[in-house]
Amino acid sequence: MKILFVCSGNSKNGINTIVRNQGDSLRESGIEVEYFTIKGKRIISYLKHIVKLNKHLKNNTYDLIHAHYSFSAITATLAGSRPLVVSLMGSDIYANSLTEIIIRFFHHYLWGKTIVKSQRMKDHLKMKECEVLPNGVNICNFKPSDIYKARKQLALSKNKKYVLFAADPKRKEKNFALAKKALSLINSNDIELLIASNVPHELMPIYYNASDMLLVTSVYEGSINVVKEAMACNLPIISTDVGDVKHNISDVKGCYIVDDNAEDIKSKIIKVIADKGITNGREKIVYSGLDSKTIANKLIKIYEKVIGK
Repeated sequence: MKILFVCSGNSKNGINTIVRNQGDSLRESGIEVEYFTIKGKRIISYLKHIVKLNKHLKNNTYDLIHAHYSFSAITATLAGSRPLVVSLMGSDIYANSLTEIIIRFFHHYLWGKTIVKSQRMKDHLKMKECEVLPNGVNICNFKPSDIYKARKQLALSKNKKYVLFAADPKRKEKNFALAKKALSLINSNDIELLIASNVPHELMPIYYNASDMLLVTSVYEGSINVVKEAMACNLPIISTDVGDVKHNISDVKGCYIVDDNAEDIKSKIIKVIADKGITNGREKIVYSGLDSKTIANKLIKIYEKVIGK
């Protein structure tokens, strides 16, 4: 099976890490994956790539095209991509009501299958026929390791407690101000916020294993990958109720859903430290089939159904 991924090429390392990881997991399962990347962040840039993609499709043969994020999906649709599977990630549906209208129209009339990352996204879009399929995590790369070795690699203190914020503080939906406020309420030199922004993906296991907990203060998310990666490393998690986090960390020791409130976050940080970071997140990842291999196999089945139509 030969698949073309249509996606943005605007991230620091070119193709978005989540998209690249999904492509890698499909290749490991025997699927041939190629990429058509779109450069430029404005909608006009995506529209300019319609003709380029159309020409690419005429000169190449694929069993199926898979577009990632709504703007890439619009480009793929107008370029005549058939059959077309679309993955919506979260940020592309919560920020713009006009985009939602376009998504619903294309979903009903032009897309072979629409994939969303959480049940919350599906309920928000009110699209009964779409498939809920979260992103998987590579449990071979993301696994527990020695905390002191990880801290040495990052030149961190052996004795401090580190609260990991694994997102770009400049992105408003990540709500960094809330995380910063919660830490200021603790007012301790022994507890520090560790920011991992634009860190190469292959280095993220070091950050998880060097930390005492992951803090997520987002306003909205799809299926937040850093949570699943942290779980695979057995790192305790404190998160606002966004995306599928509540579902993923249910029944997991040392993990908490918090209100959009600095005091609540502060109390949970102190509790995680008192509990000495005991958690069983990796066990939940494996049991729930959230590893990248299992997700890849489910995605292949979706491809086969769409091609079969």
